[in-house]
Amino acid sequence: MDALRHGWPLAFAGGPTLLPVETAIASGASAPRMLISAARATTLKLANQRDAARNIGVPHAPVLITGGEAFTLRDALPIADPALDLGNPLKGPFKAVTLDWEEAARAALELARIAGILPAFLVDPAAAGEAVPVAVSDLSAYAGAGALRIVTRARLPVSACEDAEIVAFRSTADLREHVALIIGTQSGDRQPLVRLHSECLTGDILGSLKCDCGPQLDAALHAMADEARDSGGWGVLLYMRQEGRGIGLINKLRAYRLQDQGFDTVEANQRLGLPDEARDFPVAARMLELLGTRTIRLLTNNPAKVTALEAAGITVIKRVPHQLPENPHNARYLATKRDRSGHLLL
Repeated sequence: MDALRHGWPLAFAGGPTLLPVETAIASGASAPRMLISAARATTLKLANQRDAARNIGVPHAPVLITGGEAFTLRDALPIADPALDLGNPLKGPFKAVTLDWEEAARAALELARIAGILPAFLVDPAAAGEAVPVAVSDLSAYAGAGALRIVTRARLPVSACEDAEIVAFRSTADLREHVALIIGTQSGDRQPLVRLHSECLTGDILGSLKCDCGPQLDAALHAMADEARDSGGWGVLLYMRQEGRGIGLINKLRAYRLQDQGFDTVEANQRLGLPDEARDFPVAARMLELLGTRTIRLLTNNPAKVTALEAAGITVIKRVPHQLPENPHNARYLATKRDRSGHLLL
C-alpha cells in the first residue's frame, strides 16, 4: 500500500513489474502495455476484443492493452480515469492482448483499490526506478481479520447518550483503525442493537445531502440510546474505516464527478473499474467477537449485510429497518440502492 501511494513500481514474483499510473513519480517512464479494468476496456471500445471478452461483465477484472505507441504517464492518466473523458475524448485505438499472468493482474487491481488509487498500471515500464517486490499471497495477510485487536477503550459521553464507551481496534496487517461505540450497559443476557457504519467524510462530517449516511449515523445512535433508557438494552455502533464502501475517499469523489455526468452510483463505480461493494465484513464480525457478542439485532435496510455478517460467524436474530426521509439530492442514490443493490426501501 505504501509503495502504491508513493508511486513506486511493484515487481510481482513470477510476473511483471507494474507502475501505478495515478501516483507514479518516475515522470519519464513509458511502457508498450497497460493494465486496466474490464469496465474501462468497455468504455474504450474493447468489449469485442477476443482477449478481453472473458473479463467483460466483471467490471474490476483485469485487461491488458496495447496502443500504436508506447504509453507515457501523460498519455496513460486520461486512459485510466473516466472522470477525464469529457476533456480528453480522443483516445486509442487500443487492442486487448493475451494476459498470461492473470492472478498477479487481479492482485494488482485489488491492491490499487485498497490503496485508494485508480486501477491502472504501466506494464514492465522503462525508466521506472527500483521496484518493490510483492507476491500475490501478500493479499491474504491484509484480508486476515484475525490480526485485529482491541488496543484501548475509554468513556465517551456523546450527545445521544452520556453513558457511552469507545473501543479502538488495530490490526498488524494494515493502517486502518476502526472503533466501536457502546451505548448503554453491555449485557451478555441481551442481544445488542448493532449498526455497521462505514465512514463517510462528506456525509458524517460535512453534512452532504448526496447520501443518507450522516442522518443514518445520528438516528442509529439515538435508537440505541432510546433502547438503553427505555428498556435497559444496549447498542453497538461499529464505525469502519472503509470510505466509499471500500474504494476510498478520492475514488468516491471521482464517482461523484461521474454521477454529475449522469451515471448512477453503481455505474460510476464500475466505470472506475472498482466494485460497487468492497466493504470488509469479516473485520466487522471480528470486532463484535472481540466485544464478546456473536448474536445481534442489526440496524440495516440491506439484506446483503445480514448475509455477509452471518457468513463471517455472526448470528443476526433480527433485521431492524433503518430508513430515513430522502431529499432532492439523494433521491436517485436511494433509488439505486433499492433497485440495483437490493436495499429494502419503500
